[in-house]
Amino acid sequence: MTKWRFDTNAVHSGHTGFHPDSMSVPIYQSVAYPFEDAAEAAEIFAATKPGYTYGRWDNPTVEVFEKRLAALEGAEAAIATSSGMAAIFLLAHHLAEAGDEIVSSNRVYGGTFCLFETGLKRMGVKVNWVTNPESIEAWQAAITPRTRFLFVESPSNPGLFIADLRKLSQLAKSLRLPLVVDNTICTPALQRPIELGADMVVHSTTKYICGNASSLGGIIAGSKELVDGIRKGPMRYIGPSMSPFNAWLNLSGLEDLSLRMERHCQSALTLANYLHDHPLVESVNYPGLRDNHYYDLARSQMKGCSSLMSFVVKGTFQDAVAVINALELWVLATHLGTCKTIVTHPASTTHSGMGEEELRKAGIPPTMIRVSVGLEDPADIIADIQQALAKVESNLTSRRERKLVEPVAQS
Repeated sequence: MTKWRFDTNAVHSGHTGFHPDSMSVPIYQSVAYPFEDAAEAAEIFAATKPGYTYGRWDNPTVEVFEKRLAALEGAEAAIATSSGMAAIFLLAHHLAEAGDEIVSSNRVYGGTFCLFETGLKRMGVKVNWVTNPESIEAWQAAITPRTRFLFVESPSNPGLFIADLRKLSQLAKSLRLPLVVDNTICTPALQRPIELGADMVVHSTTKYICGNASSLGGIIAGSKELVDGIRKGPMRYIGPSMSPFNAWLNLSGLEDLSLRMERHCQSALTLANYLHDHPLVESVNYPGLRDNHYYDLARSQMKGCSSLMSFVVKGTFQDAVAVINALELWVLATHLGTCKTIVTHPASTTHSGMGEEELRKAGIPPTMIRVSVGLEDPADIIADIQQALAKVESNLTSRRERKLVEPVAQS
């Protein structure tokens, strides 16, 4: 078969063998598949004959989504899960057992941090956190003989840390350790970690891949050996499988992923430039800005910087909250990667489980605001934050003026 390019794969890959065929991938909303006889059932279970067994393990609609995502990531195979967190848990459960260790950047989504720090610890697996993940030496120092894999989220949520995936993969390969990359923020439309040396990729497909906040999902992409091992092992006895309908919704999202990500990047850069020059904004975390620490690295391994960014406002926690509360168009929700612009206060919501000390180590101050730039007109996106910042700036000015005219206490 002719080797297709990205956008063609996003529309066509995996959609074969359906009778009768259809323009849209059929939804096989079924938990089981009848066999012709006992002999066929045994052959399919033994994988000596192709076929489907049980909805928790495999499904024709879900299989199309898995094949399509694998093609887009440049992986041999993929396995879909019920959520992004389920994908990370399933992978960790498969690769590590009690007494083992993993090494991870501390610049990760709050749910991932809690899974590694609390969930895996209860299973007897220790995480060694790399609090300076820009340093390859720091990664190397965290690795022990018990380490089973390295994990990095790049770009990270919400601080937009970017790992040098080529260097990190070289370290992993030199020690014969798999490198797992959470590629949720970029998607394969902007970054393909396997081409940069990663062994496995995970996604919360709930975000950009779905694209409209309608369905949960996750996926693990990597070698066929890895995926087969998960499907025949922990997927069967844990069972965090993706529903056929959610797979169908995610397939719909993949078809226009490239177009959406291009628009996301354009609008995000426009907003980042506006915030960068605003007097009430202390700093902006967006690698598409020329003065960003990760600008050159991002250009070397990514086609674009996605729509996620964060910015730190001058003032206090209350001032950051006041900015959020003054917004009219932006949606306040603990989500990202959809067609609507979404604002979140990480320290009190998505990353609150990390605790004050770990938030500080991860560079997430109480004055940080996270925004996922949507597909609305960029002028309207900017107009909304402009009026919100103006209200807060006016309140700050009033507070300063009141303080200046307060009578001096007599001794």
